[in-house]
Amino acid sequence: MIDLYRQLFNQQFSEQKYKAFQQDIADDFDYVPTFRMAESPFFISEELKQQLIEGSEQVIEFITQPNFKELTDQALLLNTRVPNEDAHTTFLAIDFGICEEDGQVIPKLIEVQGFPSLFNFQQVLYGKFQKQYPFLDEFTPYITGISEPEYAHIIEEAICNGHAKENVILLEIEPEKQNTKIDFYYCRRDLGIPIVCVTELIKKGNQLFYTDASGREILVKRIYNRVIFDELELRKDLKLNFSFSDELDVEWAGHPNWFFRISKYILPMLKGPYFIETTLLSELKEIPSDLENYVLKPLFSFSGSGVVFHVTRQDIENVQEKDLYILQKKVNYIPILQAPDGKVKVEVRVLCVWQKDAVAPTLLCNLVRLSRGEMIGVKFNKDKDWVGGSLGLFKK
Repeated sequence: MIDLYRQLFNQQFSEQKYKAFQQDIADDFDYVPTFRMAESPFFISEELKQQLIEGSEQVIEFITQPNFKELTDQALLLNTRVPNEDAHTTFLAIDFGICEEDGQVIPKLIEVQGFPSLFNFQQVLYGKFQKQYPFLDEFTPYITGISEPEYAHIIEEAICNGHAKENVILLEIEPEKQNTKIDFYYCRRDLGIPIVCVTELIKKGNQLFYTDASGREILVKRIYNRVIFDELELRKDLKLNFSFSDELDVEWAGHPNWFFRISKYILPMLKGPYFIETTLLSELKEIPSDLENYVLKPLFSFSGSGVVFHVTRQDIENVQEKDLYILQKKVNYIPILQAPDGKVKVEVRVLCVWQKDAVAPTLLCNLVRLSRGEMIGVKFNKDKDWVGGSLGLFKK
């Protein structure tokens, strides 16, 4: 998107630098991430940056309206309601596909999540790219131009809320087996909080404890929640000593209810140039004749699971729980990032934190995914290069 710097990056790029970049990350924990790290950042022009900000602010305007909880209560009735919900979400991730409409480049909202993303890894990723390409000092991954220490402070405050680090945990299902565990490692390194599996928590009364390396039982006062309930539901083999529906004396950094409230559930309610025509299946008056132009998606899945890209009438008729699926118009992702051998599609996730005394979420950083496939996900990009997870950079 910024031709001068794209040319400069591509001229300086080499497989040796890419391998050094990968090794630099692997050396931090003697671990190579299981997801593909893309060769290049995405240079975001001022015009596209302003569009991303405008689109994000329109999403934020919707979720900050006074009756938002009332509008989304049904999402909790369809799922698991966890007690002690806070006034607003802590984390917000807003996904835009970089598309073409009427001959113009425009970001289109693909998904929105009231759930944390790779907040720690993305901060580190910028430094790793800088080491290989020093001219990137002229850029920043922070959409509103905050400094790296300011970003780190906001993330720490959101996750820890002033508690002693040993009383704050990152909670996940078998964290060592998760694709995103590189982010957990950086979170533990940079914030000093332990990573705990859901099966390791001990419940006593309404309190939760975990056991540290020395065998001490430590009280949990705040949970940085990375548990996806979809995955938890499928894991019938796991034995938990507590239930998320218990009345617990614990704070949540990312209360689980917000995963359901701020999700694909709200997409049919969003109207405007940055939003895609989306219909809840239970409210679909008739099945469109041009189904090749639509995607069928479950409301509360994660990482693209359950999405039907080539929709048939039979697919729609086979859905039993029609209030749990949406039919969404396809958008035209435009191949926009110039790789050495062609152009690549891009999706930008704007990462936000809603600080506890703020009136609205703050736009902070971003995550970028590059794709040469039909969709952004990993299964559409196997055995391809210049694809995978990356970072968007803005000119300082």
